[in-house]
Amino acid sequence: MNPIVFPGLGLELHIPRVAFSIFGKDVYWYGIIIAFGFLVAIAYCYRYAGQFGVPKDRIFDFIIFAAPGGIIGARIYYVLFYQSLYRNPDGSFNWGETIAIWDGGLAIYGGVIAAVIILIVFCAVTHIKFWAFADVGAYGLFIGQAIGRWGNFCNQEAYGAETALPWRMGLTVAGEYIEVHPTFLYESLWNVIGFAFAHFVLRKHRKFDGEIFLFYLSWYGLGRMWIEGLRTDSLYLFNTGIRVSQLVAGLCFITAGALLLVLVVKLKPDPARLYVNQVAAPAAEAQAEASVPECADADADETAEQESSNPAEEPQGNAEMEGEQHGGSSD
Repeated sequence: MNPIVFPGLGLELHIPRVAFSIFGKDVYWYGIIIAFGFLVAIAYCYRYAGQFGVPKDRIFDFIIFAAPGGIIGARIYYVLFYQSLYRNPDGSFNWGETIAIWDGGLAIYGGVIAAVIILIVFCAVTHIKFWAFADVGAYGLFIGQAIGRWGNFCNQEAYGAETALPWRMGLTVAGEYIEVHPTFLYESLWNVIGFAFAHFVLRKHRKFDGEIFLFYLSWYGLGRMWIEGLRTDSLYLFNTGIRVSQLVAGLCFITAGALLLVLVVKLKPDPARLYVNQVAAPAAEAQAEASVPECADADADETAEQESSNPAEEPQGNAEMEGEQHGGSSD
């Protein structure tokens, strides 16, 4: 594997694609990094799910369906807009190659679309508010993409056009040395910034369910729109010169951004209507109602104890009085 060079920073890195082998099967750094990002995303969502009214165990239930569904969606999206890569010399379609995800070829927007569809069905079945669950998932998307892009770095892919900027990245492609935009790094940092703002600011000041998810769509859409324009390996809308991810990113930015402005500025939603508050209110009422019989039972037990002790005290008092009276007559 050719080294990755950052000439403006004086760095030269030798990173092999293969991390290790098990029973003759190579395990790539790309897969390890993607899996690590996936696990960190799940851990975060599990940790903070309760703040959105989502039961923590439902995170794992959803992942059972979303993980394979997201991979399938990401692959279908990639193959759909890169069909020429999977055709045989005679023009026929090579179906065997379409499932070879270990060779690369996953598109994030395909995975997001599939995950959203699965989440809609999942929430309908489990009776959890979709927008609240989507808010939790948005954090996972930020984390997964921020970490996962470093898998592209190890594969020496997802880079941009040639540049002379100080942070340019030097690669050897097809025997030719080029210095390009490290677009994988741009997107990773963009997601880190978006996650930090969503975690430290929006999470504590949410006004309505879906706010974090809409922010993710608009923020990531804005960044992906300009970053995609720098890349040299974009998927195109069939035979047009339109970059698919750039088009989708632009639509997400405009649509989600407009909805955020309307909901936050014009409609001014009441945070009391957040799903987590709606879930907490009935739970608090049920707990209060359950405590009332306990108090009543405690009062009844105390009264019964007092009544049971009085009869024993009264004969003792009467006996003392009778004794005093008898003693007085003998004098």
